[in-house]
Amino acid sequence: MTSDHWQAIKALPQIPLTSLFEKDTNRVANLGLEQAGIYFDLSKTHLDDNAIQAFQELADEMDLSAKVAALLTGEPINISEGRAAEHSAERGTGNPASVDNAHMLHQRMKSLIEVIETGVLGDFTQIIHLGIGGSALGPKMLHQALKLGDEKYELAVVSNIDGAALEPVLERFTAGKTLLVIASKTFTTAETLLNANAVLDWMREDGITDPLGQVVALTAAPDQAVEWGVDETRVLPFSESVGGRYSLWSSIGFSVALALGYEVFEDLLAGAAMMDQHFQDTPWGQNIPVMAAFADQYYTQVRGCETRAVFAYDERLGLLPDYLQQLEMESNGKSVTLDGEPLELHSSPIVWGGVGTDAQHAVFQLLHQGTHLVPVEFLAVIEPGDSLHPAHHQGLLLNCFAQGAALMAGKKSDDSHRNYQGDRPSVTLLLESLDARTLGALLAFYEHRTFVNAVLLNINPFDQFGVELGKQMANALAADDGNQLDASTEELKKRAFGPGQ
Repeated sequence: MTSDHWQAIKALPQIPLTSLFEKDTNRVANLGLEQAGIYFDLSKTHLDDNAIQAFQELADEMDLSAKVAALLTGEPINISEGRAAEHSAERGTGNPASVDNAHMLHQRMKSLIEVIETGVLGDFTQIIHLGIGGSALGPKMLHQALKLGDEKYELAVVSNIDGAALEPVLERFTAGKTLLVIASKTFTTAETLLNANAVLDWMREDGITDPLGQVVALTAAPDQAVEWGVDETRVLPFSESVGGRYSLWSSIGFSVALALGYEVFEDLLAGAAMMDQHFQDTPWGQNIPVMAAFADQYYTQVRGCETRAVFAYDERLGLLPDYLQQLEMESNGKSVTLDGEPLELHSSPIVWGGVGTDAQHAVFQLLHQGTHLVPVEFLAVIEPGDSLHPAHHQGLLLNCFAQGAALMAGKKSDDSHRNYQGDRPSVTLLLESLDARTLGALLAFYEHRTFVNAVLLNINPFDQFGVELGKQMANALAADDGNQLDASTEELKKRAFGPGQ
């Protein structure tokens, strides 16, 4: 059964947002939190003093302080797999031995980058980075957010097994100029290795006699990479205790560090470390990841919201919703508690989103007048990412701010078709600039927020067994060992591959 604290939270009075602002003239100051060049405006959520107090009591009941300490000191907090979750050690916070090991592996990565830049290994100007899940989403998102357009290396990140994703890259790239980077934690990922073999075949067809000499492997299983054929001097390991969706801080970030410069990677780590410190040291009422998680749980458990929308009012952050989908839904999409008992609360909301102002002309109709209550998260950057007339960026920011205001205020009309109910919540994250340090802090915020949500739900955010079942069935279909699946699936297979396949 859910605890008395949850019952108290669910019984909180549902006060309209406009009334909360009227009651508390200091609301913006109290719920406007700032860290590492990011302003977090939580004032347009339904959190008030009573709700915050109730959630703080729940956090104490769930022993949040001890669990944060366990996470950030490298204790085996991933209980179902019996290991730690040490992504923060990559940023300098954690078990001293793990921090030292991460630093050593970062230096190994830096040394290989320096060797590549000398041209000793080849005259590379193009990079194909192959991975899937966190091994691709993180690097791809980072590169899009931070690239300036005048980099020495052209980087293409490919994840999909669909040949239509890889073939255009091979058509555009030159085999002799291409460095192939294979990112796989286990170095057994079927989609990634199939794509890797396709790239090696393309290199051979272009006359490259030793295509493996143009390969770098990023993995937590270095022996497996060597056995596959990668020279051990070009294998960049990372710790087994770093999960895939948390791995961009490790050697998985190699391609971005090479393409954009190692100093960019160092700034990324430094920004994340600032958020780690804030998360570790700040009381819950001013702790940004914790307060954001309180709002998440309020809307999921009290208001029954099944989704959360994220809109980046900056083209450079266009891949952030995709990145957050994996981070939050793979982490907290669970149905049992740490004890293996059925979860009686709602788990992670469905995360979706897009880019402003495009989304305003697509999905915002539902947000303003639909029957679903959808908490919205806006991200914007004060410093523009372009050199066009300032009217472009001014218009972008004004649209962002206006949408949050309109969702909250609504607009009454005697014409029901033109009536806007209002009282719809949003959070705005306003970045001073979009650089590696600020982006590092932003991503660490989302990681810690995801962890706090898991603690409040009493679930394990660090395993992902649900990902495995579909893979197992795909392997069973490919094996064609006579063990049939359901009639519908067998019919689809027959239509796609022909009878007897």
